[in-house]
Amino acid sequence: MNILVLAFIAAAATGAFFVVQERMRRRRLKGENDDRVASSPEFGGHMPDGLSIYTEYKLSQMQWLIAFAGAGLVFSIVGYLFYHSVVAAVLCFAAGALYPKFRREALLLRRRTELSLQFKQALYSISSSLAAGRSVENSFHEVIQDLQLLYPDVNTDLIREFRIIRSRLENGEPIEQALLDLSQRAGIEDITNFAEVFAACKRTGGDLVEVVRRTSNLIGEKMDVKQEIAVMVAQKKFESKIIMIAPVGFLAFLNMSSPDYMQPMYQGIGLVVSTIVLIGLTACSAWILKIMDIRV
Repeated sequence: MNILVLAFIAAAATGAFFVVQERMRRRRLKGENDDRVASSPEFGGHMPDGLSIYTEYKLSQMQWLIAFAGAGLVFSIVGYLFYHSVVAAVLCFAAGALYPKFRREALLLRRRTELSLQFKQALYSISSSLAAGRSVENSFHEVIQDLQLLYPDVNTDLIREFRIIRSRLENGEPIEQALLDLSQRAGIEDITNFAEVFAACKRTGGDLVEVVRRTSNLIGEKMDVKQEIAVMVAQKKFESKIIMIAPVGFLAFLNMSSPDYMQPMYQGIGLVVSTIVLIGLTACSAWILKIMDIRV
């Protein structure tokens, strides 16, 4: 019980230290160059005018702390299983500070994927409106109503973006300029291609109805293929996670069922063997994650 209390106190102290360090780092970056930081993840992934940037993601302090604490807890358990040492558990807990970076990348990927799916639905709506005889401006007004039926959350990224586009249209700004601005901030190939083709059609007087219809069909087919690939690799990703967890679970089982049998692993040359095994498992886990990181 005393060991657990010491581990908890040390973990809490380590977590508080990293939180203070993170706050100091953000203040320092903000003081160096407000204009540069305004478009960075530390400032929320927003441009100075408040528009979102979809190539960056900022973890809130709570998200950062939860990611750090969760990873640190897992790492500390692994460290204690391998060494039966509170010091090793605390050091492994501190290594959890590396995880928020990966968590931020995962959340950014999820946000960009959702934005792509929302844009696919928006193109179907715009194509239907144009085919029904509505003007381009009215079609972009109507798409907001259609998206709200699919995404009730008022803070949905693309609904907010189309509201911005509608406001720009009401202020007399060309619609192609608003779309190009969205494509630059989104950094998604499908949105960029659509915005460029749309702008070219507006300049040259092309058939917007046919262009939007073909573009929406192509993007829809492309996303369907991506979803099929994601379904195919989902099982393998699950199996890879089991492979990474299995050695730690087996070690925990041996510690609970046969502690005397495992005792030599926590003294003398056994500590060296444990270190080598832990390094090997870490390298294998990183290799597995790299292999299964399939971006489609």
